[in-house]
Amino acid sequence: MQSLHSHVQSESCIPAQVVAAVDINTVANEVYKYNFPHTQLLAKTIEGITLEEFDRLSFNMILMSPPCQPFTRIGLQGDVTDPRTNSFLYILDLLPRDLLIQTIGSCGFQYQEFLLSPTSLGIPNSRLRYFLIAKLQSVPFPFQAPGQVLMEFPQTESEHPQKHAIDAGKKIEEKKIEEKKIEPNICFDSSTQRSGKEAILFKLETAGEIDRKRQQDNDLSVRMLRDFLEDDVDMNSYFLPPKSLLRYALLLDIVKPTSRRSTCFTKGYGRYIEGTGSVLQTTEDVQIENIYKSLTNLSQEEKITRLLMLQLRFFTPKEIANLLGFPPEFGFPEKTTVKQRYRLLGNSLNVHVVAQLIKILCE
Repeated sequence: MQSLHSHVQSESCIPAQVVAAVDINTVANEVYKYNFPHTQLLAKTIEGITLEEFDRLSFNMILMSPPCQPFTRIGLQGDVTDPRTNSFLYILDLLPRDLLIQTIGSCGFQYQEFLLSPTSLGIPNSRLRYFLIAKLQSVPFPFQAPGQVLMEFPQTESEHPQKHAIDAGKKIEEKKIEEKKIEPNICFDSSTQRSGKEAILFKLETAGEIDRKRQQDNDLSVRMLRDFLEDDVDMNSYFLPPKSLLRYALLLDIVKPTSRRSTCFTKGYGRYIEGTGSVLQTTEDVQIENIYKSLTNLSQEEKITRLLMLQLRFFTPKEIANLLGFPPEFGFPEKTTVKQRYRLLGNSLNVHVVAQLIKILCE
């Protein structure tokens, strides 16, 4: 989401002016103009901007988040053959192009790759993303991690940042395995609770997933979800429909306000259930395992009655924006539908993570 760029500029505390924002999506542009009415907005594709037009903007930094769908595991994995990569490839074309790493290296830039999630900043939302920062080699980075993909924000050389890294030369499949090991909670997990010391497998998940989620909820370095929730939300607008409860009961990732975790929110949130993000249990005194263990041999109506006791609801767009690090004053035009808000937020990055990377880039 393009308004991310202006928010990270203010959060990073780096004195800068956003000379232009570029997006072809009409709804995204309306939201951007609503929040940043004085910033030049180019309603076109990146590849529709000539090199001369770029030169006239006279910028020092590009912040870009190409569509991830061509490269994700749940997408078609079309890579550069997917037309949604056109804007990214066009930027590489403007530099004498090969592919990303070769291009920035041949143009005299040093770079650093990252795989980062907001949980590393104490935010209870798993949103593992690949980031790359690059700048001219005349100004070195304030850390040394050559050939590594950092899994946490860099420390000083004496603190051995390499223990949080992987070899950039490894195969893509090896990187995915490492990705799962560091941050396995990526958009697909179901929920759990613990009862005493024994795991209760009352949903479609493994004992390992149960244990990992318990560890996440016990990680005091991460804030509780309640810090990001709205106080006066009309819950009736966000409760899961009974049919959805019945159909997806075993797949839901259920969290409470006291939880210190949530799964990745995608653009299909609120419209699709499976793999699109966590749902919130608002009756905290009801034990989820007791509800699920009681569903056996009940009729559909009785199962729905039991599941409704959990009062499960979707997170609101504002709450997701809070988890993504958007400031309190961020808003949507009144005509922007809830579905459109979810779609835009699902395509966003976390503001706090990007702001931290900009600080590193400008040190």
